[in-house]
Amino acid sequence: MTDSAFDALHPPQRELIDDCVHCGFCLPSCPTYELWGEEMDSPRGRIYLMKEGLEGEPMTGSMVGHFDACLGCMACVTACPSGVQYGTLITETRAQVERRHERGRWEKLLRAGIFALFPYPRRLRAMRGPLALYQKTGLSKLVKRSGLLRKMPASLRVMESLAPPISRAPKLGNRVPARGTRRATVGMITGCVQSAFFPDVNAATARVLSAEGCDVVIPRAQGCCGALSEHTGREEEAVRFARNLLDTFEDAGVEYVVINSAGCGSTLKEYPRLLRDDPEYAEKAERFSARVRDIAELLVELGPVAERHPLPVRAAYHDACHLAHGQGIRSQPRELLRGIPGMEVREINRGELCCGSAGVYNILQPEAAMDLGDRKAENVLDTGAELLISANPGCAMQIRTSLERRGSELAMAHTVEVLDASIRGLGAEALLGDAERKPTG
Repeated sequence: MTDSAFDALHPPQRELIDDCVHCGFCLPSCPTYELWGEEMDSPRGRIYLMKEGLEGEPMTGSMVGHFDACLGCMACVTACPSGVQYGTLITETRAQVERRHERGRWEKLLRAGIFALFPYPRRLRAMRGPLALYQKTGLSKLVKRSGLLRKMPASLRVMESLAPPISRAPKLGNRVPARGTRRATVGMITGCVQSAFFPDVNAATARVLSAEGCDVVIPRAQGCCGALSEHTGREEEAVRFARNLLDTFEDAGVEYVVINSAGCGSTLKEYPRLLRDDPEYAEKAERFSARVRDIAELLVELGPVAERHPLPVRAAYHDACHLAHGQGIRSQPRELLRGIPGMEVREINRGELCCGSAGVYNILQPEAAMDLGDRKAENVLDTGAELLISANPGCAMQIRTSLERRGSELAMAHTVEVLDASIRGLGAEALLGDAERKPTG
């Protein structure tokens, strides 16, 4: 290994680095610059460090710290007038860090534990029973009162606090037929955290697609899409997951592939870049990516046919970063929600700033994530909304935890759950019923 920060395998591209003119438009949009006001914890500061690395500077612990502190929220991409592809740059840089930087023993152990669990739906589902017992027997309250949690490392405290309330999971078959005239055949990705801890979101997704005239195909063999791995620089692992998912959907006979988790959707659309060096899968990735749609994106593209019943609710809509910034999907969820009679959609102040979830960022960088979560929670409460709507499970868990920290409660739902309640005529009570209902983002 040379002293240079980067090796020859896809280092951050110099031509993309040179697109940055250091104008500073990214600074107000960057969560870590907002927190600390440090130049090297801004997008242009990190781009400068990438340039230094290309020019022969070694990969120091300080340099890695600034890269690790980035949430990868892509708000700077939205703000940049020069079209700098910061998302590509930070992804390439993180893969370099993962290969070339020696982390400490505790950090290695923590990351190994995270990636032995979170990308595996079966392992996550196996946790449902023990978690339900932990919550329903009162053991969780006893542990918190005992002060034991305060003695644990911050990352483990965060993992305990993020665990969502567990309820009975609805069962989905392999296929859900369209109601009425069939308009499309859609493959549905069920996700890892989504399928294990938020199965109601998947069930609502299938029902809404069916009501809108879609045959829904749900392959049982599907695994992780690789999003968490790709976002943290574990490129080989992400490629392996991506290949498996491509194989699963290759012969599914679907016109679209729908996803209801923002972070996963962003990665699915990046498969052509992720698999660009794979002669067998590069073309598959192009075909697959062209068919991928976020659930809100697809529903607007198809246009509504199912009747919407009134939902007189004051709702705040939270833009998940990988939906708004990563995929540019902002208007579609709002259009769907405003198409529901009686629903009032309120905007969140500084809504472009990340809530601090960012995949597993809130576990790896708990203090920064907590500060960002607290700011987001305060801005959400300031809307006076009765319901918070989001399109990413990590955001829902993060904001719920931040609200609990300040002694507040707020009903939460995924965009598609709100649509499902309207189409089925369930009324506002189905969404607002109990402020302690599980968040389903």
